[in-house]
Amino acid sequence: MSKDKKILVGEDSSIIINLTKSVLAFENYSMKAARNGKQVLEFLEKEDFDLILMDLNMPILDGVECTKQIRALSDPVKSKLPIIAISGNINNYSMDEFRKIGFNEFLQKPLDFDKLLATVKKYLS
Repeated sequence: MSKDKKILVGEDSSIIINLTKSVLAFENYSMKAARNGKQVLEFLEKEDFDLILMDLNMPILDGVECTKQIRALSDPVKSKLPIIAISGNINNYSMDEFRKIGFNEFLQKPLDFDKLLATVKKYLS
């Protein structure tokens, strides 16, 4: 790989952040964590990322609203970034509903880290 792929993780659970970081580091992906949707948007303003992993239930700005705002960005690259929803899916969204919101994919919590890695690789290879 010529340069490490950068992944932005929007997640308020320290445990999930740390586990995800370990799994992604194993494949030489670099990761930055945001604790809420507002931070996700702030990081995105200042830096470039290759993919976003987005928890649906975060404080301040949830993953659904944050994703809608990312899709509405004027930057043609950032507005089209692959965004993978991560959730216990308490709202019982269908895959069609996830796509309408703007997510490319959905991973169920508790996370299967093999599936997480396979999904990330699918979008970054």
